[in-house]
Amino acid sequence: VQLQASGGGLVQAGGSLRLSCAASGLSFSRYTMAWFRQAPGKEREYVVVIRPSGGSPNWADSVKGRFIISIDNAKNTLFLQMDSLKPEDTAIYYCAASRTIILSNIYNPDGYQSWGRGTQVTVSS
Repeated sequence: VQLQASGGGLVQAGGSLRLSCAASGLSFSRYTMAWFRQAPGKEREYVVVIRPSGGSPNWADSVKGRFIISIDNAKNTLFLQMDSLKPEDTAIYYCAASRTIILSNIYNPDGYQSWGRGTQVTVSS
């Protein structure tokens, strides 16, 4: 499994960015996918988790209503549309995948076996 995240950049508060996570070696129908982020001096935290069984994504309260997740199965790519960005959204964003993660562990980065190289998002005030 390989994941490649891209799309980060510098944006002013209130702006938007769309992150991409190009995946190979996996099927979204079999893997739990997630976006995590890590700000300087802070622990890695989950942003959103989407289960292979479908259903609504599980969003962190800090981004709920501002971010949208989508999947392009033809391109095997996961997208994270980030709107109304705030300076506190500044972090390195990572996509992650797991085929075997248990429900109680889906918000824990240790539960994911595959990680993409992060992409930096910087939101200026």
